[in-house]
Amino acid sequence: MRIRLPSPDVGYGPRRALRSLVALALLASAYGCRLEVTPPGAPTPWPTASARYWRWQWQLSGPLDTDVDADVFLLDAVRTTAAETSALRERHRRLVCQVSVGAYARTDPDADRYPAAVRGAAGTRPGVRWVDVRRWDALRPILADRFRLCRGKGFGAVALADADGYAHRPGFPLDFDDQVLFNRRAAALARSLGLSPGLLGGVPQVAALAPDFDFAVNEECVRLRECDRLLPFTEAGKPVFHVEYAGDPADFCVTTVGYGFASMRKTRELTAWRAPCPPAP
Repeated sequence: MRIRLPSPDVGYGPRRALRSLVALALLASAYGCRLEVTPPGAPTPWPTASARYWRWQWQLSGPLDTDVDADVFLLDAVRTTAAETSALRERHRRLVCQVSVGAYARTDPDADRYPAAVRGAAGTRPGVRWVDVRRWDALRPILADRFRLCRGKGFGAVALADADGYAHRPGFPLDFDDQVLFNRRAAALARSLGLSPGLLGGVPQVAALAPDFDFAVNEECVRLRECDRLLPFTEAGKPVFHVEYAGDPADFCVTTVGYGFASMRKTRELTAWRAPCPPAP
Protein backbone atom coordinates (compact mmCIF):
# COMPACT_ATOMS: atom_id res chain seq x y z
CA MET A 1 0.00 0.00 0.00
CA ARG A 2 1.45 3.36 -1.05
CA ILE A 3 1.16 6.77 0.54
CA ARG A 4 2.07 9.45 -1.97
CA LEU A 5 2.38 13.08 -0.94
CA PRO A 6 3.70 14.99 -3.96
CA SER A 7 3.89 18.76 -3.68
CA PRO A 8 3.91 21.69 -6.09
CA ASP A 9 6.24 23.53 -3.72
CA VAL A 10 10.02 23.39 -3.73
CA GLY A 11 9.99 21.15 -0.69
CA TYR A 12 9.28 21.02 2.99
CA GLY A 13 12.91 20.96 4.09
CA PRO A 14 14.71 18.13 5.96
CA ARG A 15 13.09 18.78 9.33
CA ARG A 16 9.57 19.08 7.94
CA ALA A 17 10.10 16.03 5.74
CA LEU A 18 11.16 13.99 8.77
CA ARG A 19 8.08 15.15 10.70
CA SER A 20 5.90 14.25 7.71
CA LEU A 21 7.30 10.74 7.53
CA VAL A 22 6.87 10.16 11.25
CA ALA A 23 3.28 11.42 11.28
CA LEU A 24 2.27 9.42 8.25
CA ALA A 25 3.95 6.29 9.54
CA LEU A 26 1.87 6.54 12.69
CA LEU A 27 -1.29 6.99 10.63
CA ALA A 28 -0.42 4.22 8.21
CA SER A 29 0.06 1.70 10.98
CA ALA A 30 -3.51 2.28 12.13
CA TYR A 31 -5.32 1.12 9.02
CA GLY A 32 -5.34 -1.83 6.69
CA CYS A 33 -6.13 -2.10 3.01
CA ARG A 34 -9.16 -0.16 1.81
CA LEU A 35 -12.44 -2.01 1.63
CA GLU A 36 -13.69 -3.42 -1.65
CA VAL A 37 -17.11 -2.03 -2.49
CA THR A 38 -19.62 -2.76 -5.18
CA PRO A 39 -19.45 -0.69 -8.39
CA PRO A 40 -21.44 2.56 -8.27
CA GLY A 41 -24.90 2.68 -9.72
CA ALA A 42 -27.36 5.55 -10.03
CA PRO A 43 -27.84 7.17 -7.68
CA THR A 44 -24.36 6.49 -6.36
CA PRO A 45 -24.39 4.44 -3.16
CA TRP A 46 -22.11 5.32 -0.27
CA PRO A 47 -21.75 2.18 1.88
CA THR A 48 -21.59 3.13 5.54
CA ALA A 49 -18.73 0.70 6.19
CA SER A 50 -16.61 2.55 3.63
CA ALA A 51 -17.38 6.12 4.73
CA ARG A 52 -13.95 6.63 6.29
CA TYR A 53 -11.93 5.00 3.52
CA TRP A 54 -12.67 6.87 0.29
CA ARG A 55 -9.84 8.33 -1.77
CA TRP A 56 -11.01 11.31 -3.77
CA GLN A 57 -10.05 13.82 -6.43
CA TRP A 58 -11.46 17.28 -7.12
CA GLN A 59 -10.56 18.74 -10.49
CA LEU A 60 -12.24 21.73 -12.11
CA SER A 61 -9.42 23.09 -14.31
CA GLY A 62 -6.71 21.82 -16.62
CA PRO A 63 -6.75 18.61 -18.69
CA LEU A 64 -8.62 15.93 -16.78
CA ASP A 65 -6.33 13.24 -15.42
CA THR A 66 -8.41 10.06 -15.38
CA ASP A 67 -5.48 8.01 -14.06
CA VAL A 68 -5.44 9.60 -10.61
CA ASP A 69 -5.48 6.91 -7.93
CA ALA A 70 -8.85 7.83 -6.43
CA ASP A 71 -12.22 6.17 -5.89
CA VAL A 72 -14.30 9.37 -6.16
CA PHE A 73 -13.98 12.15 -8.75
CA LEU A 74 -15.66 15.53 -8.24
CA LEU A 75 -15.77 17.23 -11.66
CA ASP A 76 -17.37 20.13 -13.50
CA ALA A 77 -20.75 19.23 -14.93
CA VAL A 78 -20.29 21.15 -18.19
CA ARG A 79 -16.64 20.84 -19.17
CA THR A 80 -16.36 17.11 -18.39
CA THR A 81 -17.16 15.02 -21.45
CA ALA A 82 -19.18 11.84 -21.68
CA ALA A 83 -16.07 10.08 -22.99
CA GLU A 84 -14.15 11.07 -19.86
CA THR A 85 -16.89 9.91 -17.52
CA SER A 86 -17.19 6.67 -19.48
CA ALA A 87 -13.47 6.00 -19.05
CA LEU A 88 -13.79 6.54 -15.30
CA ARG A 89 -16.93 4.45 -14.94
CA GLU A 90 -15.25 1.54 -16.70
CA ARG A 91 -12.91 1.46 -13.71
CA HIS A 92 -15.80 1.73 -11.25
CA ARG A 93 -14.98 5.26 -10.14
CA ARG A 94 -17.72 7.14 -8.33
CA LEU A 95 -18.50 10.33 -10.23
CA VAL A 96 -19.80 13.52 -8.63
CA CYS A 97 -20.69 16.56 -10.73
CA GLN A 98 -20.44 20.03 -9.24
CA VAL A 99 -23.52 22.14 -9.91
CA SER A 100 -24.14 25.69 -8.76
CA VAL A 101 -27.67 25.84 -7.38
CA GLY A 102 -27.79 29.22 -5.63
CA ALA A 103 -25.94 31.27 -8.23
CA TYR A 104 -25.18 31.39 -11.93
CA ALA A 105 -22.32 32.67 -14.09
CA ARG A 106 -22.59 34.83 -17.19
CA THR A 107 -20.67 32.13 -19.06
CA ASP A 108 -23.09 29.33 -18.12
CA PRO A 109 -24.80 27.84 -21.19
CA ASP A 110 -28.17 28.38 -19.53
CA ALA A 111 -27.51 31.85 -18.09
CA ASP A 112 -30.26 33.43 -20.20
CA ARG A 113 -32.85 31.15 -18.61
CA TYR A 114 -32.67 32.99 -15.30
CA PRO A 115 -35.49 35.56 -15.12
CA ALA A 116 -34.54 39.10 -14.18
CA ALA A 117 -36.62 38.77 -11.01
CA VAL A 118 -34.32 36.09 -9.56
CA ARG A 119 -31.00 37.71 -10.45
CA GLY A 120 -29.26 39.15 -7.43
CA ALA A 121 -25.98 40.74 -6.39
CA ALA A 122 -22.48 39.78 -7.49
CA GLY A 123 -21.28 36.51 -6.03
CA THR A 124 -17.95 35.45 -4.59
CA ARG A 125 -16.37 34.78 -8.01
CA PRO A 126 -16.01 37.09 -11.03
CA GLY A 127 -19.00 37.02 -13.35
CA VAL A 128 -21.22 35.15 -10.86
CA ARG A 129 -24.51 36.41 -9.44
CA TRP A 130 -26.61 35.09 -6.59
CA VAL A 131 -30.21 34.07 -7.24
CA ASP A 132 -33.33 34.44 -5.14
CA VAL A 133 -33.69 30.93 -3.74
CA ARG A 134 -37.19 31.73 -2.47
CA ARG A 135 -38.46 31.54 -6.07
CA TRP A 136 -38.45 27.77 -6.32
CA ASP A 137 -41.00 27.61 -9.13
CA ALA A 138 -38.69 29.65 -11.36
CA LEU A 139 -35.49 27.85 -10.39
CA ARG A 140 -36.73 24.26 -10.31
CA PRO A 141 -36.82 23.66 -14.09
CA ILE A 142 -33.37 25.18 -14.56
CA LEU A 143 -31.87 23.05 -11.82
CA ALA A 144 -33.66 19.95 -13.08
CA ASP A 145 -32.00 20.37 -16.48
CA ARG A 146 -28.61 20.92 -14.85
CA PHE A 147 -29.05 17.69 -12.92
CA ARG A 148 -30.23 15.86 -16.06
CA LEU A 149 -27.04 16.98 -17.80
CA CYS A 150 -25.06 15.26 -15.04
CA ARG A 151 -27.03 12.04 -15.33
CA GLY A 152 -26.77 12.11 -19.11
CA LYS A 153 -22.99 12.22 -18.88
CA GLY A 154 -22.86 9.29 -16.48
CA PHE A 155 -22.56 11.00 -13.11
CA GLY A 156 -24.29 9.28 -10.21
CA ALA A 157 -24.00 12.06 -7.62
CA VAL A 158 -24.08 15.84 -7.47
CA ALA A 159 -22.42 18.33 -5.12
CA LEU A 160 -24.64 21.38 -4.63
CA ALA A 161 -22.45 24.49 -4.74
CA ASP A 162 -23.28 28.09 -3.86
CA ALA A 163 -25.88 26.84 -1.41
CA ASP A 164 -25.17 29.54 1.17
CA GLY A 165 -26.27 32.80 -0.40
CA TYR A 166 -28.07 33.82 2.79
CA ALA A 167 -24.66 34.12 4.51
CA HIS A 168 -23.42 36.70 1.99
CA ARG A 169 -25.06 39.75 0.44
CA PRO A 170 -27.18 38.16 -2.26
CA GLY A 171 -29.32 41.20 -3.02
CA PHE A 172 -32.39 39.67 -1.38
CA PRO A 173 -33.52 39.46 2.27
CA LEU A 174 -32.73 35.75 2.56
CA ASP A 175 -32.51 34.15 5.97
CA PHE A 176 -31.30 30.85 7.37
CA ASP A 177 -34.69 29.16 6.99
CA ASP A 178 -35.07 30.29 3.37
CA GLN A 179 -31.75 28.66 2.54
CA VAL A 180 -32.49 25.43 4.42
CA LEU A 181 -35.81 25.03 2.61
CA PHE A 182 -34.22 25.67 -0.78
CA ASN A 183 -31.33 23.28 -0.14
CA ARG A 184 -33.71 20.54 0.95
CA ARG A 185 -35.79 21.05 -2.18
CA ALA A 186 -32.69 20.94 -4.39
CA ALA A 187 -31.45 17.76 -2.70
CA ALA A 188 -34.85 16.11 -3.12
CA LEU A 189 -34.96 17.15 -6.78
CA ALA A 190 -31.52 15.65 -7.40
CA ARG A 191 -32.57 12.42 -5.73
CA SER A 192 -35.77 12.25 -7.79
CA LEU A 193 -33.62 12.43 -10.94
CA GLY A 194 -31.34 9.59 -9.93
CA LEU A 195 -28.50 11.53 -8.32
CA SER A 196 -27.07 11.21 -4.82
CA PRO A 197 -27.01 14.76 -3.34
CA GLY A 198 -24.03 16.21 -1.52
CA LEU A 199 -23.61 19.52 0.29
CA LEU A 200 -20.63 21.66 -0.77
CA GLY A 201 -19.83 24.18 1.94
CA GLY A 202 -22.71 25.48 4.03
CA VAL A 203 -21.06 24.48 7.31
CA PRO A 204 -23.39 26.56 9.54
CA GLN A 205 -26.35 24.57 8.17
CA VAL A 206 -24.84 21.08 8.45
CA ALA A 207 -26.77 20.17 11.58
CA ALA A 208 -30.05 20.98 9.83
CA LEU A 209 -29.20 19.52 6.43
CA ALA A 210 -27.15 16.39 7.14
CA PRO A 211 -30.26 14.14 7.10
CA ASP A 212 -31.14 15.41 3.61
CA PHE A 213 -27.73 14.87 2.01
CA ASP A 214 -25.64 11.75 1.39
CA PHE A 215 -22.20 13.34 1.72
CA ALA A 216 -20.44 16.64 2.34
CA VAL A 217 -17.64 18.48 0.55
CA ASN A 218 -15.65 20.90 2.69
CA GLU A 219 -12.94 23.47 2.10
CA GLU A 220 -10.41 24.35 4.80
CA CYS A 221 -12.20 23.29 7.94
CA VAL A 222 -8.80 22.92 9.64
CA ARG A 223 -7.69 26.46 8.85
CA LEU A 224 -11.11 27.79 9.82
CA ARG A 225 -11.30 25.59 12.94
CA GLU A 226 -14.73 24.20 12.17
CA CYS A 227 -14.15 20.52 11.39
CA ASP A 228 -16.20 19.43 14.40
CA ARG A 229 -19.29 21.01 12.81
CA LEU A 230 -19.18 18.33 10.09
CA LEU A 231 -19.57 15.48 12.56
CA PRO A 232 -23.31 15.04 11.86
CA PHE A 233 -22.22 13.49 8.55
CA THR A 234 -19.52 11.15 9.85
CA GLU A 235 -21.58 10.14 12.86
CA ALA A 236 -24.32 9.06 10.44
CA GLY A 237 -21.84 7.02 8.42
CA LYS A 238 -21.78 9.53 5.56
CA PRO A 239 -18.52 10.57 3.88
CA VAL A 240 -16.94 13.99 4.26
CA PHE A 241 -14.63 14.94 1.40
CA HIS A 242 -12.27 17.61 2.69
CA VAL A 243 -9.54 19.79 1.17
CA GLU A 244 -6.99 22.25 2.52
CA TYR A 245 -5.24 24.75 0.27
CA ALA A 246 -2.26 25.45 2.50
CA GLY A 247 -0.23 23.77 5.20
CA ASP A 248 1.71 20.57 5.56
CA PRO A 249 -0.50 17.50 5.00
CA ALA A 250 1.44 15.71 7.74
CA ASP A 251 0.00 18.28 10.13
CA PHE A 252 -3.63 18.61 9.05
CA CYS A 253 -4.06 14.94 8.12
CA VAL A 254 -3.67 13.98 11.76
CA THR A 255 -6.68 16.14 12.59
CA THR A 256 -8.98 15.25 9.71
CA VAL A 257 -8.22 11.54 9.56
CA GLY A 258 -9.11 11.46 13.24
CA TYR A 259 -12.49 12.94 12.35
CA GLY A 260 -12.96 10.27 9.69
CA PHE A 261 -12.71 12.63 6.70
CA ALA A 262 -11.28 11.84 3.28
CA SER A 263 -8.74 14.66 3.10
CA MET A 264 -6.14 16.07 0.75
CA ARG A 265 -4.12 19.17 -0.09
CA LYS A 266 -4.97 20.97 -3.34
CA THR A 267 -4.21 24.28 -5.00
CA ARG A 268 -7.11 26.72 -5.25
CA GLU A 269 -7.12 26.31 -9.03
CA LEU A 270 -8.21 22.69 -8.49
CA THR A 271 -6.00 21.24 -11.19
CA ALA A 272 -5.10 17.54 -11.27
CA TRP A 273 -2.41 17.90 -8.59
CA ARG A 274 -3.26 16.51 -5.17
CA ALA A 275 -1.52 15.40 -1.99
CA PRO A 276 -3.91 12.94 -0.32
CA CYS A 277 -4.01 11.96 3.30
CA PRO A 278 -4.02 8.27 4.16
CA PRO A 279 -7.51 6.85 4.88
CA ALA A 280 -8.88 7.01 8.38
CA PRO A 281 -8.09 4.13 10.75
